[in-house]
Amino acid sequence: MATNSSLPEKKILEGLKNGKIRAYELENFLSRAQAVRVRAEFIEKEFSEAGIPAIKSGSLEPEKARGNIENMIGSVQVPLGIAGPLEIKGSFFRGRALIPLATTEGALVASVNRGCSALNKSGGVKARIVKTGQTRAPLMKAESPEAAASLIRFLQENYGAVKKIAEQESRFLKLKGIEPFVYDSLIWLRMSADTGDAMGMNMISIAAQNVCIYLEGKVSGIRYLSVSGNLCVDKKPSSITLREGRGRHVVAGALLKGDVVRDVLKSTPEDMENLNIYKNIIGSSIAGSYGLNSHFANVVAAVYLATGQDMAHVVEGSHGVTWMERQGNSLKVSVSMPAIQVGTVGGGTRLPAQQECISLIGIRKSGNPGENASQLAEVVASGVLAGEISLLAAHSSRQLVDAHRRLNR
Repeated sequence: MATNSSLPEKKILEGLKNGKIRAYELENFLSRAQAVRVRAEFIEKEFSEAGIPAIKSGSLEPEKARGNIENMIGSVQVPLGIAGPLEIKGSFFRGRALIPLATTEGALVASVNRGCSALNKSGGVKARIVKTGQTRAPLMKAESPEAAASLIRFLQENYGAVKKIAEQESRFLKLKGIEPFVYDSLIWLRMSADTGDAMGMNMISIAAQNVCIYLEGKVSGIRYLSVSGNLCVDKKPSSITLREGRGRHVVAGALLKGDVVRDVLKSTPEDMENLNIYKNIIGSSIAGSYGLNSHFANVVAAVYLATGQDMAHVVEGSHGVTWMERQGNSLKVSVSMPAIQVGTVGGGTRLPAQQECISLIGIRKSGNPGENASQLAEVVASGVLAGEISLLAAHSSRQLVDAHRRLNR
């Protein structure tokens, strides 16, 4: 719609509701401050039953951050944008999701929003969680090879008792397995557990320490050294994370129509398929990267910040593979993300604005442990897919630099 700065707010709100004005067009009619206010009021009225006063005010009361920060002197603000809604057909999330993105990188929200448009015009995204399990790998030391062998044998013969010890302090944690790694006198016990709707690192750390203290008392010649021996692998790039995953392993995919690739993404299925192989697969492999993708971390970081996740887990979130393959005149696209680490309870999810962002997404609250966090994980992967197809299209059609010139300045 053409710029018309004299258009009254009532008409603008009507245009937003009937779709004749897009939310990102408001600066064409209003000052920046007015546009932010009107956009927030529209989003609040149309998508939030509880309202979004904390997001609109941009303030954080110190009492609300109890348990999240020490030596607090105030709070910082990061611009928050909305992409979508995106149609998602997941195992857990089914419907249209708004994707909140907290970022200071101009063009990111616009790019993800374009990806959402292309996916919606092609029937939406299918998302599936293929594996779950938070990990912790405590470290123990044996006095001799015999003692190390005794520890492994004890674990095999008494797994039921060990499992009971692991689960004794949480009604939500369910131990899935313990894989031992032995090198000389050192033994890493890589534990995996379902942790319900919590991201679960505190939960599994408590379980790991309880197990190690128990084993130390049951197997002679064994000493407990650390609750983490870095084989978890927490907040660090690693091949075992790419291979085995941690948190939730999610695959999200779609079949993009050829005309949508051309009209919305300004590229072609052939160009996108080829560039994905050359750039994301071959280029990343030569670099020795665990992220065979364009920019998983960009969208992961923006959603994690908006929804109160542990930001350091963007490291694991950057692991994974983007795949594109022509099928007739269409383009099959997918992202495989082995380590999405999210929760809907605990940590930063308790903060007011972050709670509002989780609510805005459209997660349908479930009483079954783990289902709410699984919905969020599917939304994260679907949003990442939107970002991947849009960025790769921008590369293949030489739009990227021009877009940043236009939106970053």
